[in-house]
Amino acid sequence: MYDPTVARLTYRALLGRRRAAILFVLPALLIVISLAVRMVRGADDGIASQLLGGFGIATMVPLIGVIAGTGAIGPEIDDGSIVYLLSKPLKRPTIIFTKLIVAIAVTMAFSAVPTLIAGFILNGNGGRIAAAYTVAALVASIAYSALFLLLGTVSRHAVVIGLVYALVWEALFGSLVPGARTLSVQQWALALAQRIAGQDAVSSDVGLTTSVVLLVVVTVAATWYAGRRLRTLKLAGEE
Repeated sequence: MYDPTVARLTYRALLGRRRAAILFVLPALLIVISLAVRMVRGADDGIASQLLGGFGIATMVPLIGVIAGTGAIGPEIDDGSIVYLLSKPLKRPTIIFTKLIVAIAVTMAFSAVPTLIAGFILNGNGGRIAAAYTVAALVASIAYSALFLLLGTVSRHAVVIGLVYALVWEALFGSLVPGARTLSVQQWALALAQRIAGQDAVSSDVGLTTSVVLLVVVTVAATWYAGRRLRTLKLAGEE
C-alpha cells in the first residue's frame, strides 16, 4: 500500500523551495508571537490556551493542511503529469495512500511540532496545555490531509475551496455557529485536547466519543473516495 518512489516524488514536490517557504511562515509566526507574549506577560495558562487554540489549531493547522493535502496531488492532475505516474504498474489506491501518508507527515511536522514548541515557550506545558494542543494538532493533521487530498482529486480549484473551508467554515462558522461546530475538524480535535488538559483549559462543543468516530469516518471515507476518483482518470489509449 506504500510506495517509496511515489513518496519521494511527493516529498520533493511539497518541500520545494517555494512551497517550503510558505509552510515555514505560519509556524515561525506562532513561535515569534509566543516568545513575545512570554516576555511581556510571563507564563499564563489562559493566554497559552487562547493562542494555541485561536491561532494554532484554528488557523495554522488547517492552512498547512490545505497546502500539504492539495499540493500532494492537485498540481500533478492540473498539469497532466499524473499520467506518467498512472502509467506505472501501481495500484491507484496505493498512490493515494502513499500521498496521504506524505501529506500527513508534512502537516504534522509543520503544525504539531511548532505547537509543542510554542506551548513550552508560553507556559512550560503547565496544565498539560502544550501536550493537549499538540495532540489536537496531530489528529487534526490526519483528517485535514485526507479531506484536502480528496479536494485535490475532485477540483482544479482545490486550494481556493480548501482556504474557504479553513478560513470561513472552520475559523468563522465553527467558532460562532453552534450547529456548525459539530461538523468541524477543529472541534473534534479540541475534544481530545480537552480530555488531556481539562475543561477549564480547553473547550469543545463535541463529545469525545463522537469526535473520535467522526475523525475516523471522515479520514477513511475521504481516502477511499480519493482512490476511487483517481481510478476514474483515464490514460490515453485506455478504454
